[in-house]
Amino acid sequence: MDKLINKVQNTRPEIPPETTLIRMTLRATLLCAGALLCHLALAQTSAPADPKWPVKPIRVVVPFAAGSFTDTAARTVGNELGELLGQPVIVENKGGAGSTLGTDIVAKAAPDGYTFLVTDNSFAVAAALYEKLPYSASKDLSAVSLLADAPAMLVARPNLPASTLGEAVDAIRKAPGAMTYGSGGQGSSAHLAMLAFLLQNNLEMTHVPFKGIAAAIVDVSAGRVDLAIGSIGSTSAQIRDRRLKGLAISGDARLAAFPDIPTFAEAGFKDYRMLYWFGMFAPAGTPPAIIDRLQQAIAKAVAAPRVREVFAAAGVRPAASTPEAFARIVSDEQARWADIISRARVKAE
Repeated sequence: MDKLINKVQNTRPEIPPETTLIRMTLRATLLCAGALLCHLALAQTSAPADPKWPVKPIRVVVPFAAGSFTDTAARTVGNELGELLGQPVIVENKGGAGSTLGTDIVAKAAPDGYTFLVTDNSFAVAAALYEKLPYSASKDLSAVSLLADAPAMLVARPNLPASTLGEAVDAIRKAPGAMTYGSGGQGSSAHLAMLAFLLQNNLEMTHVPFKGIAAAIVDVSAGRVDLAIGSIGSTSAQIRDRRLKGLAISGDARLAAFPDIPTFAEAGFKDYRMLYWFGMFAPAGTPPAIIDRLQQAIAKAVAAPRVREVFAAAGVRPAASTPEAFARIVSDEQARWADIISRARVKAE
């Protein structure tokens, strides 16, 4: 038997070197082809399910109750998007938990291009304020576009002895903690906006939180609270009716609607900055082609006369952006508010 095995082994033909080379080349080619097929398969999974998107109504979640400007922005822009995209845009209000309830709904939604979030500065504030969120602001949601931005207005009760921001600051310095300021609640954007000003100028006031900035503005106009910072949309009507004093406005220039109200820089506080923004997000993983098409539609929508008219009435500026530019704004805001929250030791309610 051993002799037979040796004979078979000795008589097995040798494989020519060129044949071995051909086999190696063929094997490498097959491996490359396999890798290419895998790559194409992965690329197909990230493409829109239907190249004709959208083919059904689009859902937009607003993480606040109806009536806020965020809600107004979502509905106003949504109407235009519906016409541009050929499908209805349905806005749903899911308020609660400092805007995190509605945000979480979108963060956990299918990334198929039919669920989006319209929110404001509270998105960046929440990421810095809450130690534990049911979602990751940086991983579970993707920026689509800015919709609008608005300056902040520092207002005072109508019978406050101070007529300018400088005079108000002097009064605060003379009696640390005696004067009050209102906000939309602990950790709200209005709360942090005032804290930023107080920290910059080593001032001390007593915070009076309300359930929403509208309620705070009511008490300032009634003379029960001294000061508040709010968006121009939340303060403009009372300023026109002289139920509030406008002391300063954020931004680089005065507003045409209120030419007598100086900027913070003009009032002697050039380092103060505050901007309210409103924007749209998508669940992470939403196909880039859908986000790009939606962003392009938003740019057209915010330029529409009907949208500009509604925004102008609220003192808000239409401001579309690329996803990348909007993501940078949000990231910068998160870092800024995290610093202020840490320095002021703000705790969520």
